[in-house]
Amino acid sequence: MSTTTNWAGNLTYGAETILQPTKVAEVQELVARWPRVRALGTRHSFTDIADTPGALINLTALEPDIQIDPTSMTVSVTGGTSFGVLINELQKHGFALHNTGSLPHISVAGATATGTHGSGDGNGILSTAIAAVELVTADGSLVTVDRSSDDLPALAVGLGAFGIITRVTLDIQPSYVVRQDVYRFAPWETVLAQLDEVMASAYSVSLLADFASPTVAQVWLKTRLDDSAEPPPAPSLFGGAWYDDAEELNPENVNQRASVPGPWSQRMPHFRLDGQPSNGGDELQSEYYVAREHGVGALAALRALGAQISPHLLISEIRSVAADSLWMSPAYERDVLCLGFTWRMHPTDVAALLPVIENALAPFAPRPHWGKLFHCDAEVIRDRFDRSDDFRALQPRYDPQGKFWNSFLDRTLGAR
Repeated sequence: MSTTTNWAGNLTYGAETILQPTKVAEVQELVARWPRVRALGTRHSFTDIADTPGALINLTALEPDIQIDPTSMTVSVTGGTSFGVLINELQKHGFALHNTGSLPHISVAGATATGTHGSGDGNGILSTAIAAVELVTADGSLVTVDRSSDDLPALAVGLGAFGIITRVTLDIQPSYVVRQDVYRFAPWETVLAQLDEVMASAYSVSLLADFASPTVAQVWLKTRLDDSAEPPPAPSLFGGAWYDDAEELNPENVNQRASVPGPWSQRMPHFRLDGQPSNGGDELQSEYYVAREHGVGALAALRALGAQISPHLLISEIRSVAADSLWMSPAYERDVLCLGFTWRMHPTDVAALLPVIENALAPFAPRPHWGKLFHCDAEVIRDRFDRSDDFRALQPRYDPQGKFWNSFLDRTLGAR
């Protein structure tokens, strides 16, 4: 591979080489041979979580090899496959995932390993659908860990620390239909006064906002219609005009969301697989998860920083996620509000802002998204991720020599 940077271009990998095997057996041979190694997918992480001084193994050339099992209601897919490829194949056969992230471009193994999520009060992060993972461990062995193992809650959001995940098995369900409705310019005071009602008003809800503005720019409601013969009427929240915004969108970039029901595969992701995701990579991202009971307070704290944040912000996206039992998930054992920042490409200013934001959110004990920019160190991470010590204790069983450990894990979990 000739490309040595991540998708956004804010990070140049320090690896000695980037390799792109086409077979799992090649992955096994490379892992066994190299003393330091990490997996690389679609490069959508903004942090150096994937980096290594040794060899990066890019998994995107592995054939997707999508295997749907309607008896167990699972699908198995190679780790470097994008969610977009997977969801289109599932829809073709009448199946679905419980949720997707905003971008269908991200890889299945990379997104789940970093705790990536969609939205919805009743929806866990993408990793909660994992029924099993197949990974290449430090000696090149191919190992499968499924729900019969006590280790799966650690490996499901494994941060790349246990091995190279070559295959992921996910729970599936029958396909469903989703309608998207959009509200504009809901006053912040109205949203904060009824935050729980707003976030519960659809299967998946996203608030798009600038904290310096008096209003929330857009509220996206994705309503799951299931077997209903007639779609429900547009919700009546906010007392504002629900509107059809089809003409305002770039059809080459954003999935159609103008109150026309459609398959989940074309409504749950915000962006089109055949278009440029988000701002096309000319951006940085950060995200923090706070417990739902602290959501109003955390949003108020960010609004107080609006004048500092706004000059460097493209948009903030606020979503909700259900609690889970995955050790390194930012939603571990608590329902959360996800406070996402899509920044302008202002790396110096953003780096200076992150400790200010984290200090303002500190009373609410925010947990960061592993694949997005944050400032907090290992001491803070250890305090906020209750199972981090258990994670560190388990990791050497799969990787005795620290082949998969890297400087990112040193900074965030402590030196091995």
